[in-house]
Amino acid sequence: MTKADLIEEVSRVVEFTRKDAEVIVESIFDSVVKALRANDKIEIRGFGSFRTRQRQSRIGRNPKTGARVDVPAKRIPYFKPSKELKDLVNQEAGNGPAPGEGA
Repeated sequence: MTKADLIEEVSRVVEFTRKDAEVIVESIFDSVVKALRANDKIEIRGFGSFRTRQRQSRIGRNPKTGARVDVPAKRIPYFKPSKELKDLVNQEAGNGPAPGEGA
């Protein structure tokens, strides 16, 4: 699903214009980015959490020339899905637990 598909889906489900749905989706994404920039974590119950991790500086290598390159320390965003989301993704459509799981 692309961002445009998500906007289209929001527009259809809540019966807003595509432009209004685009404003909603953009404001959600902007809020997530602002929170991560402020080093906050975002927890959406039943969906998952967004956080940042610190990567240490390291020595890399240019694959073309083989030259050593200093890679600076940086923060990277990551997403950890909730147990509920994992269960929903692994569940067969409308058939209860996924194969191999208890009844």
